Amino acid sequence: MKKVLIAALVLFLSIVIAGCNKESKPEERFSEYIKLWNEQHFDKMYALLSAETKEKISKEDFNERYSKIYGDLEIANLQVQFTPPEEETDTKEEKISFPFKVELDSLAGKISFENKATLTKEVRDDDTNWYVNWDTTFIFSQLQDGDKIGIKTESAKRGDILDRNGGTLATTGTVFEIGIVPKNMEGQEAEVIGQVSELLGISQEQIENALNASWVKPDYFVPIKKVSPDETELLEKLFAIPSVLKQNAEARVYPFGESTGHLIGYVGPITAEELEKNPGYSSTDVIGKRGLEQILEKRLKGENGVTIYIKKEDGSEEILATKEVKDGENVQITIDGTLQATTYAEFKGEPGMAAALHPLTGETLALVSSPSFNPNILVLGATDAQWKQLEEDERNPLLNRFKSTYAPGSVMKPITASIGLESGAIDWDETMTVEGLKWQKDSSWGSYQVTRVKDPIGPVNLENALLYSDNIYFAQAALKIGKENFIEGLKKFGFDEEFPYSYPIETSNAGRMDKEVTLADSGYGQGQVEMSVIHLASAYTPLINQGNLIKPVLFEEEKKGQIWKENIVAVEQIEKLNAALTKVVQDPEGTAYSGRIEGYPMAGKTGTAELKESQGEKGKENGWFVAYNTENPELLIALMVEGVENSGGSKEAVQKVKAILEN
Repeated sequence: MKKVLIAALVLFLSIVIAGCNKESKPEERFSEYIKLWNEQHFDKMYALLSAETKEKISKEDFNERYSKIYGDLEIANLQVQFTPPEEETDTKEEKISFPFKVELDSLAGKISFENKATLTKEVRDDDTNWYVNWDTTFIFSQLQDGDKIGIKTESAKRGDILDRNGGTLATTGTVFEIGIVPKNMEGQEAEVIGQVSELLGISQEQIENALNASWVKPDYFVPIKKVSPDETELLEKLFAIPSVLKQNAEARVYPFGESTGHLIGYVGPITAEELEKNPGYSSTDVIGKRGLEQILEKRLKGENGVTIYIKKEDGSEEILATKEVKDGENVQITIDGTLQATTYAEFKGEPGMAAALHPLTGETLALVSSPSFNPNILVLGATDAQWKQLEEDERNPLLNRFKSTYAPGSVMKPITASIGLESGAIDWDETMTVEGLKWQKDSSWGSYQVTRVKDPIGPVNLENALLYSDNIYFAQAALKIGKENFIEGLKKFGFDEEFPYSYPIETSNAGRMDKEVTLADSGYGQGQVEMSVIHLASAYTPLINQGNLIKPVLFEEEKKGQIWKENIVAVEQIEKLNAALTKVVQDPEGTAYSGRIEGYPMAGKTGTAELKESQGEKGKENGWFVAYNTENPELLIALMVEGVENSGGSKEAVQKVKAILEN
């Protein structure tokens, strides 16, 4: 019995050992290698290489070579294909070969090749198995030992941004590359480096590193930093330093400077965070940082041309893949560069904003935020001092005002009038009589009262209320309209919905109007009502377009004259509203009489929005004016000036619009 058990045990162990030593098939082994390759597990692939191969390349070099090449060439969608033979291979052979195919995407496009792998039978640790005879042709079939892989790039030209007349708003132009010729420092190295460091706002260490680069020779020009030709004072100081010279260099330039700063924006070196979010960019690329440069990034950037090649030992080159350069797209916008510059100049650095539309087509002719920044300086890398000056300026030049919403003040009154007429809550003949400059509905309002600038001494109808800009009349009108009808009327003008515009603009807000006081204040543009300047300009277009609100457009490719909101002002009311708003400018009693231009049939509305915490205190005031030509409606301007409480209120805005129109 014991002998039988021992015999059975021996038989069992023999079967187990035989099973453990079972030789795997070469096609199975190569399939395993292919799987690891597709997953780019290069370290695990190395374990399947033949002893002969391992003598030629170490595990570290094998892993590093694959990783570097695949990384540098941005290899993606790797597909190594191997189809095992239908007939079982003869494992008695010492070597067996299999064909395979490689397909992959690279930064220069698709690359594919076919090759053949030879597997060798080897015994390792008493185990017989198949191992891959690898060589450099597995990476690319043309790559031999001693060959190197190279990449050539051809930079795409960034597309231009053009105005309606083809004028350049952003382009690739010429700037000055400031540099030092080492031998010309003549023993003044420390002094020169210190002066250049201070003027250019870069560290002395950066300058020293540039001067000590391996390629530098005493009589070479060593580039330090690019400077805009606009910085004449800085350039004058730099050129006064011995050994400092300039060369022309290529960079993004903005011919209209500050006047288009917020609208066009600027480009700058891509950050690590931006690089992560934008595949297809390299660490040396620039990217739009603000404005249309950022909004239009994909259209403007273009695609760099790339050639991947193998440089043979004899110096010849063999191309693996080529992607042609594709320059960025030129984009034309509806802005009139001259009007943009003229409008910006009228602010003379005062905080404010303006939007100019063609009221029939909706084309944006100017879009200004003041004060602004010079994109020609920021694009080349502003110094810490320049950034500090911008950030600490109390006028806030980095704030883009035209994309934000503000309380419109009395320029809101034609909108309230339109809503009231449409709802039947008010009409042209009905009058209101209030003595004095203050009014409240009843004692439930507590100490709060609506105030007006002028007491008309007698009954006031709608025409006179617009002429005198009577807050009390429009407060009462809003109460008559009622909260629900008033909010519904504002929504017909586009409030509380995303503004349909190619540049991101904040949504105009009707506010809650949860109290009678808030509703009354909203009737004359106070309360919680806020709107953007471009929305305000478009809100006046129904007075010129048979009651239809025109959708504003910014790009020349967009369809002109689109209707955003249809029939929001009755046609029979338009003539009367235009007549009343013409009197605001042409009648000596009108609030915009100082803005009249001889022979120019202008209509418009002034407004002063008070910004204060409580009634009775002196707060900041913003002055508004909206103006348009009633007979030849090709230009409608909405403009606001901040902080006019000590300079005549809305008269400042009126004078600026007048000057723009006269120009």
